[in-house]
Amino acid sequence: MQWHKTKTLVTGGASFIGSHLVDALVERGASVRVIDNLSSGRLDNIRPHVEAGRIEFLQANLADPVVAEEAVRGIEIVFHLAADHGGRGYVDLHQVACASNLALDAVVFAACRRAGVEKVVYASSGCVYPNHIQTDPGQILYLTEDMVGPPYDADNLYGWAKLMAEMTLRAYYAETGLKSACCRYFTVYGDRGHENHAVIAMIARAFVRQDPYVVWGTGEQIRNWTHVSDIVSGTILAAEKIDDGAPINLGTMERTRVIDAAREVLRYTRHQAAIELHPEMPTGPLNRVADNSLARRLLGWEPRVKFMDGLHRTIDWYFKVKDREAVATGLATKLTER
Repeated sequence: MQWHKTKTLVTGGASFIGSHLVDALVERGASVRVIDNLSSGRLDNIRPHVEAGRIEFLQANLADPVVAEEAVRGIEIVFHLAADHGGRGYVDLHQVACASNLALDAVVFAACRRAGVEKVVYASSGCVYPNHIQTDPGQILYLTEDMVGPPYDADNLYGWAKLMAEMTLRAYYAETGLKSACCRYFTVYGDRGHENHAVIAMIARAFVRQDPYVVWGTGEQIRNWTHVSDIVSGTILAAEKIDDGAPINLGTMERTRVIDAAREVLRYTRHQAAIELHPEMPTGPLNRVADNSLARRLLGWEPRVKFMDGLHRTIDWYFKVKDREAVATGLATKLTER
């Protein structure tokens, strides 16, 4: 696929992942429009593109059908990343807010259909996978796309909304021919990330020299943290190669315990502190790791950034751009808010 001059819309394009996707599309020569209400996204993430006239930016509420119609007008491919979302503390504690994604997605998809958009590329999540199969951190488990099915058991209202959006897009394809791809993102991290996600939270705690150093959960939880650059490359490949709304995992198959990630943060930052475990805090599934064999086969995609390398890069970024006093003042709030 030739991206040069392709008319694209990135919803939530000032956000962490969205802004990196904007960078990649601009680099490929696409025509890029961004819509973001800046409730969690930051204009600074895309400001150079806006000021240089490389992209069109709309600050508006996409949940308004009139706004959605305007946003998708004249667009060929919509990358739908806008959502009420956050890290584990946010999705556990803000169920009502996350449920609003059900309405948002419905509005966006309907507007795309009416406007004759060629394809919707949807940012789904590992949260669509059944909770009941992710309870044993000692099990060597890799989640395959076909594990999502009856009886459905998604992760909180955030996961249910993502699951319903996937099913809706497949119905749109079957009934109207609207093309789509559903990218299931797994535990994304990297520069521009927010403290309500685990990796950035661990880095922030070291940055402010927290002692004791708090880790949510028992530390035994297994994750497959995936660098944002790999997520973006997979998303673009899905736009190029998937039409029928099929879901595809975008995640590394590295299995990393939370406690091991925390210890590496402390080692790399040279912060000597006692680790204090808080199992009463939100932790999510105990064993969530993607099987990415389908992405390798269909997209020719595989992660390029090893977790420890990406973690070090992210620490370097955070320590370079953040102000210690400002982070310390607002950290408790940022851990569970957008």
